Amino acid sequence: MVQRAANTPIRFGLLPELIGYRLRLAQLAVFKDFCEHVGGAEMTPTLFGVLALVEANPGMTQAQLAEAIQLDRSSIVSILDKLEARGLVERRRAPNNRRSNALRLTADGEALVAELLPEVHAHEQRLVRHLDADEQKTLRALLDKVISVTS
Repeated sequence: MVQRAANTPIRFGLLPELIGYRLRLAQLAVFKDFCEHVGGAEMTPTLFGVLALVEANPGMTQAQLAEAIQLDRSSIVSILDKLEARGLVERRRAPNNRRSNALRLTADGEALVAELLPEVHAHEQRLVRHLDADEQKTLRALLDKVISVTS
């Protein structure tokens, strides 16, 4: 087997031409910035997304949350366990379905979301700082098109 020299530049072949590859690199950059600037080491984009969804939809079920955030139910249970252990979310039996849990933010969860909002907005501004308003609108529209193909 031929070993490459350490200083030899990596060739990426067709990868830079693939939209999926570029989206993955963009996702990594977004997550890195979020984790470095929002809420310290205890907050991830996924955790914040769950908090934001529950805040906007008090009483939503775990199944509704899983569908909204595009994660499987077992992943949602793990995330909710973490948030519940931190005292940010509470699960109660849904009044119209005893087999489902209704989700609500606790007072601490509401306070944390309010505290993080300026950091989240600053994070968003960093992501689009090189795009004008029309480019931002176009990017959102193009991403929506990509998302709709996979839904």
